Amino acid sequence: MHDDHHHSHDHGDGHHHLGPNGHHDHPHALGHNGPAGKPLQWQTPHLPPDQAHEPPVDPATVDLDLVETAFLEGFARAPDPSSFLRLAGIPFVGEMPDGVRLHLLRVETEDLVDVGAVMPLVGGTGVAYHPLPARLTSHRRRLAFIYHDGSEQKPLGFAAARALADRSAASQFAVPGH
Repeated sequence: MHDDHHHSHDHGDGHHHLGPNGHHDHPHALGHNGPAGKPLQWQTPHLPPDQAHEPPVDPATVDLDLVETAFLEGFARAPDPSSFLRLAGIPFVGEMPDGVRLHLLRVETEDLVDVGAVMPLVGGTGVAYHPLPARLTSHRRRLAFIYHDGSEQKPLGFAAARALADRSAASQFAVPGH
């Protein structure tokens, strides 16, 4: 009788991780492949660009992903988006550590489904495209809070928006002549 063997490499957590390109998805810094066990991503939706290459701090980042997912699902169905934002701790007027005030303009959510992968050819002479089998397709959602700092728009991720000092109560604008 013939016994089929499946060989896998153990990454310490007992799971075998494959990215959409069929290669092992090793746990690297967030800006590289995302948290271990998630499909390979070419962009980091949760962090602003200046934080995208910092390694994850601790397992609380996984909890934050769960909270962010719950926020995405709830916000889409919220009859009162403003109250939902207040409940989630997202300030309408936030202050960064350097004292710059940011004003929330909009919340952007996006559904992304990866269905193909592009891999460089050996020798760097081009790329090969591969449609992904169903088990390797990945469904992701991206969330951004678009703030304005007085001169330009700044997209912030969930954690970054929640980390702002809330100055919403002090956001009264003086109208000349009143």
